[in-house]
Parts: sequence; structure tokens; C-alpha cells
Amino acid sequence: MSYENNARVINDDIFDLVNQCFSQERSGRNIEGRVNFFDTYNNYFVLTDDGSYSINSKEINHKVETLHTSTGAISESFEKFIKPMKFDYDKDIAILDICAGIGYNTSAAIADFIKNSNDSNLKIDMVEISKATLACGLLVPSPIKEHDITKKAIEDELNKQDYAALSLETAEIPQNIDINVFIEDARQTVQNLESNSYDAIFLDPFSQNMAPELFSLEFFKQFRRLIKDDGIVATYTSAAPIRAAFIDADFYIGLGPIFGRKQGGTLASPNPLMLETSLPKNDEIRIALSDVGIPFRDPNLNDNSDVILQRRTDERHEARHTTKISSAVKTPIFLGQEMDDEKLKRRVERNLAKMNIPSTTSDEAYYIVEVENNYTEKQDEKNNSRNRILEMKKRLKKVKSGKL
Repeated sequence: MSYENNARVINDDIFDLVNQCFSQERSGRNIEGRVNFFDTYNNYFVLTDDGSYSINSKEINHKVETLHTSTGAISESFEKFIKPMKFDYDKDIAILDICAGIGYNTSAAIADFIKNSNDSNLKIDMVEISKATLACGLLVPSPIKEHDITKKAIEDELNKQDYAALSLETAEIPQNIDINVFIEDARQTVQNLESNSYDAIFLDPFSQNMAPELFSLEFFKQFRRLIKDDGIVATYTSAAPIRAAFIDADFYIGLGPIFGRKQGGTLASPNPLMLETSLPKNDEIRIALSDVGIPFRDPNLNDNSDVILQRRTDERHEARHTTKISSAVKTPIFLGQEMDDEKLKRRVERNLAKMNIPSTTSDEAYYIVEVENNYTEKQDEKNNSRNRILEMKKRLKKVKSGKL
């Protein structure tokens, strides 16, 4: 199976139906197929609470999920990817939309730009590996009128690549909006883009376990090269390896908005002043001290998902009890804490002993997490999640080496 087919996430049935529809369009056998597709196959689309439509994923780990939160697909784009930004619309804006899907994040960005800009320009580079997924963006009803602009850009590129054959989208792309659509592996795209050129990067893959290649340290190093000094990367995930990778790639990190999930996503920026809210304290401790905070690695930006997942599994195994505290029973979060559960305490302290930490209330334990005594939810240039995490990592290394 090709990487493109393996990387796409939409349901197998809808994938086949969309490809068949556009194949018939190209052959001239069914010029009405695209127009009637949604009415004919609307049961394959999922109506979310705000009236916008999502699509079911293919079966992953025996589960089928929607590509967006049921709380609202287009609302999710505004809440998670637009509201956290601090765009200065008196200046030109450039956005990189990774895993653009059916175009909602780009459409939300266009809507916000049109609402707030005067004489500035907007450039959006959309990256999506699956032609069929992009084509679904042409088939769903537009949740906002700006999605029609996105549809036009998608249709133009699908026609250019001979996937589609008709120009049915009538919206005009405003002269001050430039939309480029890249239908390819995002890892290759980012290597060919200009440094220091984006005010925002939207990172919206389906999941880290399905696409770890789009959450790797090396991929984020490309982001660091591409993003402007005051730019912001936004992603929905709160996973420790992703946050750890941002830090290792020289980003500051903060908590993203909570919408449709129990936890907030992640924001990253070269400038700590662009990020207002710290990560939760226990998240900082686990990222800094536990093997769960080991990032995905893709050294040459060309490994497949299985290789990347196994590489991290191996690295976690090697680091556990050597350079990192075991993540079992969330051991690091008990540092500096009295424990009443004797059974849990024995398990925790066995893990700690292997890192030269005698107990949860030992001098070593207090020393490692002392930095968290200064924790504040509102972060600033000096007191922030990145700096606290790096300081705890340094202190753990000192304790393990016996140099405390």
C-alpha cells in the first residue's frame, strides 16, 4: 500500500465512493455525480452540534471516530486554531495549514481575516496528502460562506492534478487572499518552504498513533525554521511526547483552548510572551521526568509510522530507570507528596529508588520538583512551562548521577 493510501484517514467506503465519483467525472460519464453526491450518500457524513458536517474515520484499533469533535466541526476550527492566534491584521498574514482535510481550518482563517483586515493580504498554504479527503471538502455543504472560497482553491488544484475535471465552484477568491494547495507528504512540503515566513502553523493530523511522523522532533524543527519569531503553532493534542518534541525543537509551549475534549490542546511559539497559560503542573512534571516525555523521532523525515512508533518504544525502554523515571502509575507526579495508599507508595518508591531517589518526601524528591513551587497558571518570559520542564530535567540528571 502506498504511503498516501496508508496515511489517509477517511472511512474506506466513502474513500472508494469519492474516488469513483471523480473517476466518472474525469471520463465524462457522470457530470452530475459531484452535484448529487451529498444527497445520495449523506449517511456517510456526520452532522455535528453546530450544523456543520464531519466524516467518519476508517477503523483504527477497532474504533471508528469522526474527524472533528461532535460539539461542532467548524466551531472547533475557530476555537482551537483561530482564537489562540494574535494576528496583527494591519500587516500581511501567512498561515501553514498541515493536514488541511476538508478545509475548515483554512475557511475559519479566511473568515477571521475578512472580518478584521483592512488593506493587508492573507496567504494560506494548505497541505493534505489525500486527494479524496480534499475532494470531500467539495462535497459537504459549506458551514460558512468562506468555505466556498476554500472549495474554489481545492477544486482548482484537483483539476490541475487531473483528479477532477469540472469547474463547478463559483466563488471568487479575493485578490488579497492567496491560497496554495499542496497534495503531498507534509514532511516533504515543509523542507521546501521559505524560512521565517509563517505567522501561524495549524497542525491537525488525525492522531499521534496513526501519524507519528507528523508529530516528530525533526518535523517540529522544520516548524521552528519556518515560523516567525512571534508566530504560533496550534494543535489539538495534549500528549506528552508532542509537547516534549516542541521543547526539544526550541519552542516555548502553553495550554491551548479546551473545546469538545476534557483537556486543552497545545500552543507553541519561539516567543514566550505569545503564550498566556501554563500547562497543568502534573503535565510539566511527567514531560520533564518520565519516559512518557520521550518524543517521536524521524531522523530523515521519511520513515513510516510503524518504524517511528517502534523507535520511541525502544527509546522509552532504554531510558526507563536510566535517564527517566518510569511512567508506571504516573510515578513522577508523587514527588514531594505524602502518600497514604501503602500499596501504591511501594510501587512508586521502587521506581524512584532506581533513579537514586529514596522516597517521595526525600531531599532528592523535593529538590527535583522545587521549581514547581513557583508555578503560576499565567506564564511569563521567565516563569513558564518550558523553563520549569528544562530545570526539572537538569535536576533529575544531577540526582541520578549522585552529584546532588
